[in-house]
Amino acid sequence: IIARMEAGEYQTFLLHGVTGSGKTEVYLAAIEAALERGRGALLLVPEIALTPAVAGQFHARFGDRVAILHSAFNDSERAAQWRRLRRGEASVAVGTRSAVFAPVANLGLVIVDEEHDGSYKQEESPRYNGRDVAIVRARDARAVVLLGSATPSLESRYNAERGKSVLLEMPQRIQNRPLPAVEIVDMRQEFLESRQNALFSRRMVEALGERLQAREQSIVLMNRRGYSSSMACRSCGGRVECIHCAVALTWHRRDNRLLCHYCNYAQRVPQTCPQCGSEHVFFLGSGSERVEDELHRLFPKARVARLDRDTVATKRHYEQILVGFREGSFDILAGTQMIAKGHDIPNVTLVCVVNADIGLSMPDFRAGERTFQLLTQVAGRAGRHHLPGQVLIQTINPDHYAIRCAAEQDYARFYEKELNFRRLMRYPPFCALANIMIRAARQEEALRLSGELAAVAGEPGEGFKVMGPAEAPVPRLKNEYRYQMLVKAVSRPRLNDFLNRIRAHALDNRWPATALIIDVDPLSLL
Repeated sequence: IIARMEAGEYQTFLLHGVTGSGKTEVYLAAIEAALERGRGALLLVPEIALTPAVAGQFHARFGDRVAILHSAFNDSERAAQWRRLRRGEASVAVGTRSAVFAPVANLGLVIVDEEHDGSYKQEESPRYNGRDVAIVRARDARAVVLLGSATPSLESRYNAERGKSVLLEMPQRIQNRPLPAVEIVDMRQEFLESRQNALFSRRMVEALGERLQAREQSIVLMNRRGYSSSMACRSCGGRVECIHCAVALTWHRRDNRLLCHYCNYAQRVPQTCPQCGSEHVFFLGSGSERVEDELHRLFPKARVARLDRDTVATKRHYEQILVGFREGSFDILAGTQMIAKGHDIPNVTLVCVVNADIGLSMPDFRAGERTFQLLTQVAGRAGRHHLPGQVLIQTINPDHYAIRCAAEQDYARFYEKELNFRRLMRYPPFCALANIMIRAARQEEALRLSGELAAVAGEPGEGFKVMGPAEAPVPRLKNEYRYQMLVKAVSRPRLNDFLNRIRAHALDNRWPATALIIDVDPLSLL
């Protein structure tokens, strides 16, 4: 990295280091090297990882030369940091996605931590991927790019294989500490043996109890908010849905209300089925709120904290819970994926994944990759210091390759298997992908506009495929009906020509401004 910096040449490095291998120390040393050579540095971190603890690490090393940029600041605070960079008072910018545009003078190094993270993609207009913008910016500045992750995205790993970037590997934890031992709990077998449809297996309850006795800490992951995921009727089979979106409402027991996680619509819990009037309504599924409740029931003396979007209204709340857990004020931390990323808590020796199958059922070709990344990342929170770690993964799909490879912490095998699937199905990195979304307040209008685009698309020809138009996985969102077309192209210039033709048609026919969304290289197809 330093050699490329000294030569003043653009180069992308992919740093693939297992969890707890010391990637942050590599970042700090690289930034120090850039500053010694009179160059500026930019570090991007995922939205959730930029806590005062991370900022403090950089302030301790580089003092006032660091400018912190993230959404917790108000406009004037952000502007003050921006001006410090522009005046050259600060030469290191640390921030989330939007910090990629920070005016760092004489940029020599760009680091993207957890480069696989979905929060680098901005889903509103202007749509961009912070990681990709960082690479382009570094290329223009003749700077070095360092992409770091324990679970690199398939595209980044494939680029390294093809020589577009240089692969650097850190296969061992610091001081050769062992990776945690991972155990898969087959919940089908658990039900057959216990005859109980329990949230926690007997093995998980036993392991949590052992940690409490030993005064060690545990993390419990349930990647779904709320208490129950939906409310259904035994008579007609209907579910209570949002009035604005085609999704089931989630029950939040603490507030005793049903909530839509897309548009935030809320209503009181009905006593009877809104569709047939039957009194036989019941709750289905589980979320992080139920996990917390169950932990309190099983371990009344344990100090349990929950970390999800319902318990942390601001970055300050988020930091308070994490600091409390780090200082030993809590025995068990339960929560959603917020608890899976980047935290280094010495006394955590057990990580429990309550339901590893949640992400696998998503209608998205990246479902397996996201599940593997989340399980590997959360497993990496255990045994990071002198105490050995253990991970328990509950699943009804124990033979799924994403779960199996995450349990074995075998990235190479997962990469090979997933890459083969992408090659066969012609998905990225073997094609350029675009998602075209058509939206309208009336379904007839959405269908008419979709039909127009289908006619414009015509016969795509060799090396080009248009799927749809078809109903989006969430067909109605915030009172708009949604249809989508998925476009795959071997050649990116051909894809751009096609998208320009679609856009020109919408402009020429004076479509409403919100009717057409074109998302190139989408991270989510929902």
